[in-house]
Amino acid sequence: MAAHRATVVGVPEGDTVHLTARRLRAALAGQVLVRGELRHPRLVGHDLAGRTVLEVASVGKHLFTRFDDGRSLHSHLRLDGSWHLYPPGAPWQRPSHQARAVLETDGRTAVGFNLHDLELLPTGEEGRLVGHLGPDLLDPAWGDAHAAEALRRFTAREASELGLVLLEQRVMAGVGNLYKTEVCFLLGLSPWTLVRDVPDPAAAIALSRELLLRNADRPQQSTTGDLARGRQTWVFERGGQRCRRCGTRIRTAEQGDGVYARIAYWCPACQPGPAPTRMRR
Repeated sequence: MAAHRATVVGVPEGDTVHLTARRLRAALAGQVLVRGELRHPRLVGHDLAGRTVLEVASVGKHLFTRFDDGRSLHSHLRLDGSWHLYPPGAPWQRPSHQARAVLETDGRTAVGFNLHDLELLPTGEEGRLVGHLGPDLLDPAWGDAHAAEALRRFTAREASELGLVLLEQRVMAGVGNLYKTEVCFLLGLSPWTLVRDVPDPAAAIALSRELLLRNADRPQQSTTGDLARGRQTWVFERGGQRCRRCGTRIRTAEQGDGVYARIAYWCPACQPGPAPTRMRR
């Protein structure tokens, strides 16, 4: 039986983390751990064997594995982290020295690789790690109050660039560079458009949630409706290629500063508005 895994390129989108939580929950929830190793330098003294996994939940891009002793294991995939699922005793697809957590039941082994952010904390204190986040776009309880709060936080960034605000987890949690890029394209706005110039901010939030929901329960991510390789996105990672709508060459440039910088992709014809002075293509 092949391993189920959440393999990540770049900072994962909220739907990737949501799917990871769903798969881990299906494999572990209600089960007693026969092996519970934490190999992170800060946690090597902890052994979770004997604990029952109550649930696995995602909050934005954060994962919480909750146990019956009132504690939660928090993990964040960052740039290169992932959780794999294997039958017990099956060979791992990544080197063992990259494993930071091994949670094994009688039927499945969950291995967290390259989990740089790993913390064991009281479940009641999870808010310490995620309380600053905006509404989770994949929150199953999402309603009008969530949408209103996201809109309040979004419009408060009126002097900031749309692309950067879409990525800001304190505004709304779950959007990564793929969806930021595609939302801007589908709205017909340059990523450098200031928030105060966005005609319908509520539509930007609704579209972000719609795209994440569309892909939340499958490993393939598509914003075009086509799952065929090379046809899944409108402009993301298509720099230099022709726009699917108008044929103009898609441009790329860096947006953001320092560690927060990401490559932006956009069609200058379909997305009029501000543009950077330095472009890659």
